[in-house]
Amino acid sequence: MALPAKLQNDIKQFQRLQQELGAIQQQRLQIELKVREVSHTLEELKTVPEEAVVYRPIGALLVKAKGRAEVVDLLTEEKETAEVRLKAAERQENHLKERYTSMQQELTQALQAAGIQPSSGAPEGGP
Repeated sequence: MALPAKLQNDIKQFQRLQQELGAIQQQRLQIELKVREVSHTLEELKTVPEEAVVYRPIGALLVKAKGRAEVVDLLTEEKETAEVRLKAAERQENHLKERYTSMQQELTQALQAAGIQPSSGAPEGGP
């Protein structure tokens, strides 16, 4: 039994939404990892004496920093930026999850109305 063109299009849109949701979840996880890494580094720097030689990365190079405070300032700024990006990614993920759930329900109803069981290959479950 062939699906109506609108239903086929809706399924394709649902699949794209599913991919987009997976991508933003992956991005959020990477940002969370960055925040944890920078937080850990900042904690470790607290144990380093102020007069100790500390290096900071510039691209692929490590350059001697003027002092621990310079590196702490740079890392604090980096952490704050990552936290802002994390909040934005979380908002986007929540929005996509809402759209996903709504579209999943609509597709299930449309498939059932067309006399097709959703469990036979139609979108069911989710990320």
